[in-house]
Amino acid sequence: MMTGFDRTIFTYDGTRRDVYRAGSGPAVIVIAEVPGVTPGVTTFARRMVDAGFTAVVPVLFGTPGREMSVAAIASTMATVCVSKEFRLLATRTSAPVTDWLRALARHEHSVCGGPGVGAVGMCLTGGFALAMAVDDELLAPVLSQPSLPLPIGRTRKQDLGISDDGLRRVKDRCAAGELKVLGLRFTGDPAVPGERFARLRAELGENFTGVEIDSSPGNPHGIPKRAHSVLTEHLVDEPGHPTRDALDQVLTFLRTRLGVTD
Repeated sequence: MMTGFDRTIFTYDGTRRDVYRAGSGPAVIVIAEVPGVTPGVTTFARRMVDAGFTAVVPVLFGTPGREMSVAAIASTMATVCVSKEFRLLATRTSAPVTDWLRALARHEHSVCGGPGVGAVGMCLTGGFALAMAVDDELLAPVLSQPSLPLPIGRTRKQDLGISDDGLRRVKDRCAAGELKVLGLRFTGDPAVPGERFARLRAELGENFTGVEIDSSPGNPHGIPKRAHSVLTEHLVDEPGHPTRDALDQVLTFLRTRLGVTD
């Protein structure tokens, strides 16, 4: 399951959640995709440890260690859909759970030190890393296949899952040279439409780097059309593969932003 990680509890505003921690160095908050902290997410968190970071893995939903499966996704989504902390269809708003995540990031910065904190969101939580970047402590937000709001209709396809005030704050930080944002997606992934990355580029300009991996029919690497999870389930950990290149780019981004050297 989470062998090598210490289980702790973090409480903010009356909400208590399990948090798994391992490693040393600046903190990187690893925010799991649906259905939760799967073995793939745990492997990614261990990469953070090996790269010189403290991996901090909060449990927002699901059972840690549960394998990725259709049944696991369905059961978790049934829970998330009725939760007031996740707003799957809301536009121009930050999910309430991001307030708890921001508090966790502030806490981990005080514990781990360093110039700031990184955050890697995935799938349903992908955009949470952007919403967390309203705080000075968050220096390295990584948006891996950011899927909220669910892209139903043109407006939602372009929405970034952050409030208007939050977006203004992020843009101000980018303009001041305080912040860079990295995003990852497969080009054929309907959950993360190209319009969303186009909006990020329009809003953040050169401060946003979008890594878009070709998953069109007949692509040279044989990436399936259904590919979604860039850093976990659909990662091909082989030198020269575009998903491995994307992973390496994430590590370089975090190291550069958080001041970690090899």
